[in-house]
Amino acid sequence: MYTTIDFQTKKDLKNAVKNGTTVRVFQPGPFGGTEPTEGEITLEGPHYPKAHTWYARAVLKNGKIISVK
Repeated sequence: MYTTIDFQTKKDLKNAVKNGTTVRVFQPGPFGGTEPTEGEITLEGPHYPKAHTWYARAVLKNGKIISVK
């Protein structure tokens, strides 16, 4: 699953969430549209076609990321 913002590093994602930026998620391809809005998820980045260089676990609440591990 990807974030709506194409973060180049996990640190950038963590800082954005910490600073109050609204970050949502999406699933590309044929599985899109079924993204959860609550609970823990796995993220990867940066977006395809760039090589994925980071992975993270995040917690969603009301469709927004509220914390990143």
